[in-house]
Amino acid sequence: MPHLVSNFLRSSTGNISQIKNAARSRTASRNASRNASCDSSRKNSVSGSPYESDADDHAVKPHDLIDAVKKHHKLTLPFGRSSSSPVRELNPASCSVAAIDWSIESPPIIFHGTREDSTGAIVSGQLFLDIKDDVVDIDSFKATLSIHTTHKRPCQGHCAECQNQITELQAWVFLDHTTKLHRGKHAFPFSALLGGELPASTNTPLVSIAYEFKAVAQVSRHATGTAAPIQLKFDRTLLVKRSVPEPLFPHHSVRVFPPTNIKASADYVSVVHPTSTNKLTLKLDGLMSHNEKVKTVDLWKLKKVSWKLEETIKTVAPACDRHAPTASSVGNIKGTVRNEVRVIGEKQLHEGWKSDYSGHDGSVDMELDYSISQARNHAGELKYACDTKTADGTEVTHSLLLELIVSKEYAPEGKARQATPTGTGRILRMHFGVVVTEHSGLGVSWDNEAPPIYEDVPPSPPAYPLESPVDYQDLQPLYARPSSIDASALDDTPTSS
Repeated sequence: MPHLVSNFLRSSTGNISQIKNAARSRTASRNASRNASCDSSRKNSVSGSPYESDADDHAVKPHDLIDAVKKHHKLTLPFGRSSSSPVRELNPASCSVAAIDWSIESPPIIFHGTREDSTGAIVSGQLFLDIKDDVVDIDSFKATLSIHTTHKRPCQGHCAECQNQITELQAWVFLDHTTKLHRGKHAFPFSALLGGELPASTNTPLVSIAYEFKAVAQVSRHATGTAAPIQLKFDRTLLVKRSVPEPLFPHHSVRVFPPTNIKASADYVSVVHPTSTNKLTLKLDGLMSHNEKVKTVDLWKLKKVSWKLEETIKTVAPACDRHAPTASSVGNIKGTVRNEVRVIGEKQLHEGWKSDYSGHDGSVDMELDYSISQARNHAGELKYACDTKTADGTEVTHSLLLELIVSKEYAPEGKARQATPTGTGRILRMHFGVVVTEHSGLGVSWDNEAPPIYEDVPPSPPAYPLESPVDYQDLQPLYARPSSIDASALDDTPTSS
């Protein structure tokens, strides 16, 4: 309808009502007779639209609207237009004038030792800028290495700032001004020393830690023939591991379970590798007690053994600046504490141990193997995380839970095979702390591979003086005297030695 068109268009120098009033004042006499005829016809008909009464009173005719448009010249639309960015972002593979690639020259990134003892790891390589035209103008070329921490249960569920925290470790500026590069591959070396206190790459149900390497090259618009420069982006993720050395001797642990006399001794290796099998040696003592009055013995017999590898994840989901005022304080961090415990390996045993009740005390000996479950997630990764501790409150620990079920029986003294169940049983539980870590492989720490520096070079051998310490001209001549010749005959004839 005409009045809808008038509401749709808006002048930049005046509102639409002013345009309407100006148009009506110029055509008042011409519209008087037409409005009268419209009123008479409207009384004899039924209105089919709720807008007809408003259109008769306030409508602007097309030729009047054209005059108003010519007078004001400018019209704006009530909705905004999407403005294009001055810089276009492209994948390196989709650009026809240049491409970015890299080559890592350092060995796999592994922190050798614990967080307190490790000296870190070196990552080095080269970035390649492949120019496909004869000459291309590159405005800038930069790269960054950062830690990206993603909280899967953030402080605020729908806040991207609470969910993602990025810490920049190092930045490189290869080109800071417009540079002409000719056809071919141009290498830009880079290197960084990652501190040993940094966390390893981790992916858990609560939090994930990833090392991201990003490079950005801005190609001049003159080289691409476009109205705006083009940004080539190159993103890669570095896998950082930690390897804790195995102890020289197994860990020995003793547990006592009162009010019984049962004592458990366990020997195990406290460092666990994800793809290896670990052994635990268990011995139970004090399984038999004597009743001297009735000439019977009470026996504790082992019925079932089960073990579990539990992973405990603790983290503090920090709050962003917008949600920090309403968040609780956890130490020096504003956020929410998140905890989760999951089982990464378990097994139940009903046999496999050796019982001996022939002695005075009674004992059980057994060896069991425990390992991490080899089940994988949708990405093909094992469902585990190595031991980790960060400065922002994230901690991953592991423990081996051993559960023994023993049943009490009685038998005549000296006849343990004729034991009768009493219906009494006990559950013996033991927790052993273990460390889950990656294999170190054949590599060693970077400080053991580096050549010696000047401060470590020992003193050189003593230097010889320029002047001879002995004046050979002042020495007395030496004469050779053969034993077969008379020495007295040769006194007057000197011989050279």
